[in-house]
Amino acid sequence: MKMKKWPFVYVGIITAFTYVPILLTVVYSFNASKLSSIWEGFSLKWYVELFQDRDIKEALVNSLLLAVLSCLLAVFIGTAGALGMHKHKRKANDVISYLSMLPIMIPEIILGMVFLSVFSLMGLPFGMVTLVIAHTTFCVPYIFSMVRARLVGMDKSLEEAALDLGASPARVFRDVTLPQIMPAILSGVMLAFAMSFDDVVISIFVTGPTVNTLPVKIYTKIKTGVTPEINALATMMLLVTVLLLVGAYVVGRKKSPK
Repeated sequence: MKMKKWPFVYVGIITAFTYVPILLTVVYSFNASKLSSIWEGFSLKWYVELFQDRDIKEALVNSLLLAVLSCLLAVFIGTAGALGMHKHKRKANDVISYLSMLPIMIPEIILGMVFLSVFSLMGLPFGMVTLVIAHTTFCVPYIFSMVRARLVGMDKSLEEAALDLGASPARVFRDVTLPQIMPAILSGVMLAFAMSFDDVVISIFVTGPTVNTLPVKIYTKIKTGVTPEINALATMMLLVTVLLLVGAYVVGRKKSPK
């Protein structure tokens, strides 16, 4: 085999190991049999049972609420940080930027243990509050990096022209800067929402006995065996994640308004 064919073989192997299990999960979520190893025909009954499961519904609501709250807080923190660094040029900006990205570079299990220790020392009751704080921490870097990259490529003369024409700094931000960075904010929010909605490791460390998120619920159910209902739930979460990532990609490619 010629050497130039090896890259295609490598990509094929990686693709097979990555996507074949996902494809099987999706296929067996429509299996009429309760056993994943036996195919008894196409059926939607596991999706019906999934929507009738009260615990799953409660976990889904908790996950959606957690992702929304975390993203809203991350938008304010990440956007404000990116704007502040863009307006005030300092030698330490690169160091600050690197430190801001640490939450998504540190292994999740270490980050979860850190949050567990900090919240225990602070005496915070574990539940939705600790989940929101932890998720906001690793959501901020996605929005911060997107907005900062957008600001670097933005034409400064637009803001300067608006100021010269008598616009206040607040109006310049509202009418000039915000429309320019909005695609980056939306792209970052979609990525952050997907990461928060799918998180398991950090959530296990900082959640409480009365609050259960959807990924944690799946993890606990898998301990007793993978059922077609879990396959159906995993398929729906996969669909939501793919839609969010595609949306982030599409929005991120939009050009700034002239």
